[in-house]
Amino acid sequence: MPVPAAALKQKPYEPVEKRPLPAGRPREWYVTHNRRLKAMRLAIALLDSGVYLPNQARNETIRGAAETIGVHAPSDTTCHMVRALMRYSR
Repeated sequence: MPVPAAALKQKPYEPVEKRPLPAGRPREWYVTHNRRLKAMRLAIALLDSGVYLPNQARNETIRGAAETIGVHAPSDTTCHMVRALMRYSR
């Protein structure tokens, strides 16, 4: 019996398998690294949802995308980084 295509479809945002970060770096490196990863995930989610320009991505829009993909609401700094990623990727 064939399985319907909808049943084969995966969730759009599954968490990525986490690997340990390299040891011995200063704390600020880990903070910045994790902020960049979060900003990239949010930028991808915004692009998938149809937000293509940085001026369309207000803080509220970015925080809504964070709720959609299941991550904590980003800080103003992370929101700024998301817009910068969208700006420089063009």
